[in-house]
Amino acid sequence: MAKDFYATRSTAWWKVAIAMIGSCLSGVTFVSVPGMVGTVGFGYLQMCLGFFLGYLVIAFVLTPLYFRLNVVSVYEYLAKRFGVASHKTGAWFFFLSKMLGASVRLFLMIATLQLLVAGPAGIPFWATTLVVMTLEWLYTVRGGVKAVIGLDMVKTLAMVVAVVLCLVLIAREVGSPDTSLMRVFYFDDVNHPQFFWKQLLGGLFTVVAATGLDQDMMQRTLACKNVRDSQKNLIVSVLLQIVTIALFLFLGVYLYQFAALHGLEAKGDALFPAVTWSGLLPASGLVATLFIVGLVMAGFPAGGSALTALTTSFTIDLLGGKEEKRTRVHTGMAVLMAVCILVFNALNNTSVIDAVYRLASYTYGPILGLFSFGLCCKRQVRDRWVPVVAVAAPLLCLVLDLNSVRWFGGYHFSYELLAMNAAFTIIGLCCLILRKESAND
Repeated sequence: MAKDFYATRSTAWWKVAIAMIGSCLSGVTFVSVPGMVGTVGFGYLQMCLGFFLGYLVIAFVLTPLYFRLNVVSVYEYLAKRFGVASHKTGAWFFFLSKMLGASVRLFLMIATLQLLVAGPAGIPFWATTLVVMTLEWLYTVRGGVKAVIGLDMVKTLAMVVAVVLCLVLIAREVGSPDTSLMRVFYFDDVNHPQFFWKQLLGGLFTVVAATGLDQDMMQRTLACKNVRDSQKNLIVSVLLQIVTIALFLFLGVYLYQFAALHGLEAKGDALFPAVTWSGLLPASGLVATLFIVGLVMAGFPAGGSALTALTTSFTIDLLGGKEEKRTRVHTGMAVLMAVCILVFNALNNTSVIDAVYRLASYTYGPILGLFSFGLCCKRQVRDRWVPVVAVAAPLLCLVLDLNSVRWFGGYHFSYELLAMNAAFTIIGLCCLILRKESAND
């Protein structure tokens, strides 16, 4: 079972490509992407263009590096390049962001199921959480990465089928799409969060950090047989992801039109559930069932893949590869994730969820900075001071973000904070360069 949690270089690239569509689209995507149409139209596609550029970087820069170094955890690169402190720093930042992010995604899925299904049946939230996390643990503790990829393939197909069928059924009721909700490009206001270059660069840096430098996502790519297969997987995957996201956006247009037609006031994340469970659609029972199936298949595998990645990273990066502890670590990750979900439910505050997502975006910045510096500069640094730089960079970004409107004439930071975070990390590493020494990449 030693390799069950790790990529084994044996999976066909097209299987991984299909699986990665599902792994990149969570339950949050399932309800949030259609809902955002009401405020930003199809502006999300600007970020998707950045995703495509980011996948090119992952395919032709990072993937060959990982294969050449033959790493199990992608953060092993930091140990080879800088030293133990940098390795542990990258692993801890990943652990924090992945645990909180995965817990929030599962919380939103469980909360929706609780509202629509479990609650009316008299099942308490804690019991629903216990059942979901037990199932997550069971299917990953033995199957590991192969189980994650297999279920992600099923998840992708089920989610796409659910969205397409919902789209067809609602479109028949509504008619032609409202083109006023389909604006794609925003070039007119640099202060606007949807400004094109913010979204494009944000998408690029986000996907490099959150996919290329994320143990969860890269385990799938490293499961391919060789570098060339991994590159084919990544390019095909991102193209299919963009098509799938476009389907969600078109669905959002029809959902808003249907809501307006029938006087439903729901919008944002509440829109899709409100329409599907309104009972106003023809074949409303089928649509409601498709929504639940799509939601579960979008959210459930994401938790399993996060558990597997957290187990791998914690065992390899933080425990030094102690194989005999991996099952206990896996169980511990499941328990900790369940606790986080229950805490989110007890707080019952959506601002907490927003804060967690914001925190996760900050934690990828130092990782992006470390990898970028390591790849672009051959000099060695004072490894023991790297954790200080990695903590200082996001704190500096936080100060700028909180004061940007006052200091910069009403400017609002968006996804470019991730690039700034990485840049501050790189500047800090430059200050730690050892004189007259070079690193061995």
